[in-house]
Amino acid sequence: MQIHISTEDGTPIYLQIVNQIKYLVASGRLETGEEMPPIRVLAERLLVTPNTVARAYRELEMAGVVEKRRTAGTYVSDKGSRLAQHEQWKILTQRVDALLAEAAQMNFGVDQVVDLVRERSAAMRPIDDGLMRPMGDLTESISKEK
Repeated sequence: MQIHISTEDGTPIYLQIVNQIKYLVASGRLETGEEMPPIRVLAERLLVTPNTVARAYRELEMAGVVEKRRTAGTYVSDKGSRLAQHEQWKILTQRVDALLAEAAQMNFGVDQVVDLVRERSAAMRPIDDGLMRPMGDLTESISKEK
């Protein structure tokens, strides 16, 4: 399970964890019944405090995405697998909102962001696991701007 934390994001770290785990469940990369890493292990891996991961797990449990099994750990619940389409749109909307806010702070317009998204999409290629990976270097598109 890969989770990436950004201190530049502006989103609280526990919410970044929550959103990324929801995404992993929605995309099927975390399956029903799969065991989540113990709090301390994930905290060490992400270089955050155990309280941050514990808070994220509580949020996920309240949302029905994971369930705690007494003395056995935390698992992806059957209610949480393959989240509803509206939940997927909610996650995507939050990411787009963050991108637009950051772009505005750097004085980039919506049209420039849309052009960049199209450019990066064209530079991506699907991999066997269904994910997209960049083919080109980001600096190529940046150097075109100059």
